[in-house]
Amino acid sequence: MAEQPRRNADGAPVARRALLGMLAAGGAGLAAAPYLQRGWEGVLGAASQVDSTGLTGLLPNPGGFRYYSVVGSVPRKDDATYALVIDGLVDRPRTYTLPELRALPQTRIVHDVLCTDGWRVDNTPFQGVKLADLLDAAGVRSEGAAIRFTCFDGAYSESLTLEQARRSDVLVALTMQDKPITHEHGGPVRLFVAPMYFYKSAKWLSGITVTDKVIPGYWEERGYAVDGWLDDADRGAGPA
Repeated sequence: MAEQPRRNADGAPVARRALLGMLAAGGAGLAAAPYLQRGWEGVLGAASQVDSTGLTGLLPNPGGFRYYSVVGSVPRKDDATYALVIDGLVDRPRTYTLPELRALPQTRIVHDVLCTDGWRVDNTPFQGVKLADLLDAAGVRSEGAAIRFTCFDGAYSESLTLEQARRSDVLVALTMQDKPITHEHGGPVRLFVAPMYFYKSAKWLSGITVTDKVIPGYWEERGYAVDGWLDDADRGAGPA
């Protein structure tokens, strides 16, 4: 006959007590998971800012995103110090502050984020100002054919054709995952080009310059495709 579980003074089986303890520990772990994840993401983000090798981008991250910068450190910007300059072949050059960008009509897009390194984060919400709206406000001249994006890290740049830039799923983004974009994620303002690989969504965005031709960006000068379309992307005018 099988041995019965040993009981304590109150008669509760040891096995039952162990199971309850495991469930309690598991519940505590689930409750703490978001805080632990945010803490780990903060550690990765801080480390990435001083990692010129890019090795921090190889470390596992439960949030899915990887952290990478092409320079050793990036200055931090806030409401008082951030500025987005729109210039080049436009009739009305303009500099926007962060509060001014927030005051403009906002568009929310939920889309998968894919990197050429192979990682992805599905159904990621971004919200911000349509790039097309900012271009319309600036008044693109007839000879304007492309956009050059520059960043306040002092090194990164990107490009789009004017047709690509006017798609409704291209944002000057202010929030990601329904929160203000953190410095580590390229905030306070970054580009989000939903139908293209994530390297096209320039972090730490500070300049939008209308040009007469496409000027290859940082990674494109290093062999990446100028048109970084996702495999299943609609390459036409994009969603209305």
